[in-house]
Amino acid sequence: MKKRNDSKVTEFVLLGLSSSWELQLFLFLIFLFFYMTVVLGNLLIIVTVRADAHLLQSPMYYFLGHLSFIDLCLSCVTMPKMLGDFLQQDKIISFSGCLAQIYFLHFLGASEMFLLTVMAYDRYVAICNPLHYLTVMNRQLCFQLVFACWCGGFIHSITQVTLVIQLPFCGPTELDNFYCDVPQVIKLACMDTYVVEVLMVSNSGLLSLVCFLVLLFSYAIILITVRTRFRQGHSKALSTCASHLTVVSLIFVPCVFIYLRPFCSFSVDKVFSVFYTVITPMLNPLIYTLRNAEMKTVMKKLRKKHVMETPTVLLWRLL
Repeated sequence: MKKRNDSKVTEFVLLGLSSSWELQLFLFLIFLFFYMTVVLGNLLIIVTVRADAHLLQSPMYYFLGHLSFIDLCLSCVTMPKMLGDFLQQDKIISFSGCLAQIYFLHFLGASEMFLLTVMAYDRYVAICNPLHYLTVMNRQLCFQLVFACWCGGFIHSITQVTLVIQLPFCGPTELDNFYCDVPQVIKLACMDTYVVEVLMVSNSGLLSLVCFLVLLFSYAIILITVRTRFRQGHSKALSTCASHLTVVSLIFVPCVFIYLRPFCSFSVDKVFSVFYTVITPMLNPLIYTLRNAEMKTVMKKLRKKHVMETPTVLLWRLL
C-alpha cells in the first residue's frame, strides 16, 4: 500500500474474481473470448448500419448503432484491465485510474439506460401509432433524444465522481471487485459515509429503478396493443419483447441490486457486475440485431458486395 506524506492513498488493490492461479487462467480464456465477441459483434453492427442508407435513416437502427457504440466502449472500460489482472499476481490500479473507471463506467452505463428507455418509446410509437411513426420519430427528434441520453450520462457520471473525489482515503486499500465502482470505494473512506451512500442510492439506485419500471411499462403496453389489435404476428412480437426484456433485466436488475441498497456490500456483487459489464454488451448484438431479418439481409448484401469487389480490386492492381 503506497501513501503520500499526508497519508492519502495513491492506489488500490483489486481482489478480482478469484485468487486461484489455475482458475484465473481459465477465466482469462473465457473472458478473452467474451471480449472478442463484444468487440467484433458491435463493430459489425456499427459498420452495417453506417454502410446502408436505409438502415441509417430508420430511427430504430439509428438508436441501435448508438447502443452498439456504447456497448463497445463500455466493454473497453473494465475488460482490458481485468484480462491483464488475470495474468498478474498484484492487481493494482492508481487512484486516478480508479476515478477514470468510475467516470466512464457511469457515463456509458447511464447513457445506455437512457437509450434503452428511448428505444422502448420508439417501439411503442411504431406499434401503437404506426401511421404517424415517421412523423413523430423524425430525424431531428432522434438526434435530440440521443443527445439527451449522452448529456444525462455525463451529468450522472460527474455526480458519481464528485461523491468519491471529496472523500479522504488513508487505508485499507483492497477493493473486493475486478474494477473500481462507487459502492466499494466509498467503503474505504476514512469518515462516516452515511450521507454519501444515501446520495448514491438517490442517484444511481433510483435512476436504475425508474428506467427499469418505465421500460417494463412500455413493453407491457406494446404487448397489450399487439394482442388486442393484431391477430397475426402476436407470437413473434411476444418473442421479440421477451428477448428484449431479458437483456434489459440483465442490465437493470444487477444495478438495482447493487445501487439501491446502501450500507452493506456482498462478495456476490462482483458476480452481478459481470452481467452488465460483460454479458449484456455481448448479448445485445445477438438479441437486438443479429436475430433481425432486415439486418441479416443487409449483412449478406455487404458480404456479397465485398466478395465481388475483391477480385476486381486485385485485377485492377495487377494491371
